[in-house]
Amino acid sequence: MITVYGRPSSLNVQVVMWTLAELDLPVTRIDAGFGFGGTDTPEFRAMNPNGLVPVMTDDSVTLFESAAIMRYLAGRYGRFPFWPEDPVARAPVDMWAEWGKSTLQASFMRYVFQPVLSGGTVDEKGLALFGRQLDILDAKLGTGPWILGEAFTAADIEVGALLYRYFTLPIDRSERPAVTAYYARLTARPTFATHVMVEYGHLRALMR
Repeated sequence: MITVYGRPSSLNVQVVMWTLAELDLPVTRIDAGFGFGGTDTPEFRAMNPNGLVPVMTDDSVTLFESAAIMRYLAGRYGRFPFWPEDPVARAPVDMWAEWGKSTLQASFMRYVFQPVLSGGTVDEKGLALFGRQLDILDAKLGTGPWILGEAFTAADIEVGALLYRYFTLPIDRSERPAVTAYYARLTARPTFATHVMVEYGHLRALMR
């Protein structure tokens, strides 16, 4: 049995839960983290000494860091085309997933989501940087439908997870037709609607 510790409004928890849903894996999720606590106990710190969510247990395996969890799940339970077994075929999936996590998500959370939600000042240079990354995504998608063409892959999870927040924040958005169409396709997936389209307004208290 797979168990995930973390609150549903955490973007990193959403990545893990969305991955599990796409792989059709049964899971028990235990609320933990902001608003729920439970991350300062000796038992939790033994699983993740950082005291952060998500944490996942699967049989004898215990993992933290959402991207590592996603790759583990994809590698153990996934198959082509979601996560190709062949390392050459898998490389572009892994590359775009890493870009989604460490470049696109990171700049969005730092320069857009956190300042807007907290009512602070948006860094214009940071906003421009995120805009250039969205331009890269728009060009990569082309006519889509997914990041790597016809098949939905693990890259779409790391890239797509932030888009619900991006498209529902009270901000001006430049016209990027491919990204907009991509987001519409994501919202049509029940897995995305269930695990990513989660209300996040209460997070303002976390950012003040």
